[in-house]
Amino acid sequence: MTSLALGTLVACGSEGKPTLNWYVNPDGVPVFERYAKECSTDDYDLSVQLLPSSATDQRTQLARRLAAEDSSTDLMNLDPVFVAEFANAGWLKEVTGETADKVNASIEGDGEYLAGAADTVTWEDKVYAIPLWANTQVLWYRKSLAEAAGLDMTQPVTWDQVIDAAADNGGTVGVQGNKYEAYVVWINALIQGAGGDIVSNTEAGRDADIGLDSEAGRAAAAVIKKLADSRAAQPDLSVSNEGTSLGQMYDGPGEFMVNWTFVYQNYAGLVGAPDGITEEQFKDLGWARYPRTVKDDPSRPPVGGINIGVGAYGDHPDWAKEAAECITSVKVQVDLALEAGLMPSTNAAYDQVKESGDYPADLIELFRTSVDEGGTRPKSAFYAMISSALQAKWHSPRSVDPKSTPKDSAEYLKAVLEGKSLL
Repeated sequence: MTSLALGTLVACGSEGKPTLNWYVNPDGVPVFERYAKECSTDDYDLSVQLLPSSATDQRTQLARRLAAEDSSTDLMNLDPVFVAEFANAGWLKEVTGETADKVNASIEGDGEYLAGAADTVTWEDKVYAIPLWANTQVLWYRKSLAEAAGLDMTQPVTWDQVIDAAADNGGTVGVQGNKYEAYVVWINALIQGAGGDIVSNTEAGRDADIGLDSEAGRAAAAVIKKLADSRAAQPDLSVSNEGTSLGQMYDGPGEFMVNWTFVYQNYAGLVGAPDGITEEQFKDLGWARYPRTVKDDPSRPPVGGINIGVGAYGDHPDWAKEAAECITSVKVQVDLALEAGLMPSTNAAYDQVKESGDYPADLIELFRTSVDEGGTRPKSAFYAMISSALQAKWHSPRSVDPKSTPKDSAEYLKAVLEGKSLL
């Protein structure tokens, strides 16, 4: 939809009540639609509007609306990396009061939100969104494959160990290697796991410090190159995504796969289904903390998820803030976890999910710990540029070279941020 049509969604609900539009990503839509009804009031109705499936396309659509000061963009599901950019542009209402206090306390480890989730909604010491769910990646694997390789999965494992174990035992390693945002998630986790950052001092904007040409950057590139050159690389490595590697788990000896929290429910739903898996196969599914980039440094599992932001140009900002509180409640978070595999952002919701028995207790605690001890992508008003520059120089995985890729990408990113080079 072009900016010329941005005003077409302004509408009246039942009995002339205003309708607040809530833009959502496709994950968890049935839950969103149910709570749009439950969180509607005598003053307003909530209406779900579907965003595209890819994070890049979601950003593009929302940015176009907000840049045009669209009054019909009341509430938004925001990927964490959108928050800094949108807040810096003045597109989001600041979150204040008790909710902001809880977010800030949580960042210090003394609040109701997971620290990793709370950190994603702040920009320049202010809060601009409310955490809804907090995603993370863990290492999923076939227990029989790890056993054949002699890996003790109760102890931290490195990427080198995982790649060698798969290659030596007929298995594969599943990653997100396509030229899109999830590939940057992998690169970022590898660099942070080696003690570095893609960029730091991000509040300096275009003058942020670039950390790609570093020992951490070279360690990350070495992991990618090793997998690309290994027998463990899946044939579609350069175009692989979150969904493509799922089918490899029960193909032959199986795989080690880094992927998000939805994986457990995905395989659980296949048990006994036509062309699905058996109960015995499902019991062979294991999980462990995200692999280490280097042996002696703890891994920094990716932190993702969705936050709820209130548009700066809506006609009913107070009602939109009230609705945002409702659709981020503990009850909503629990339902998203149990029905869609999307893990909560609050400890209270985590406790309820754990008590439900729908997930193994150790898996729930692994998710929770991974969010609290994980790493976010850079919080920068120029994140879209940063991500695109990395994708341009680090893709395909088969072209990555530790001797040149970190240095070349650092120079290119610096030129892009300074306006001396175009994406």
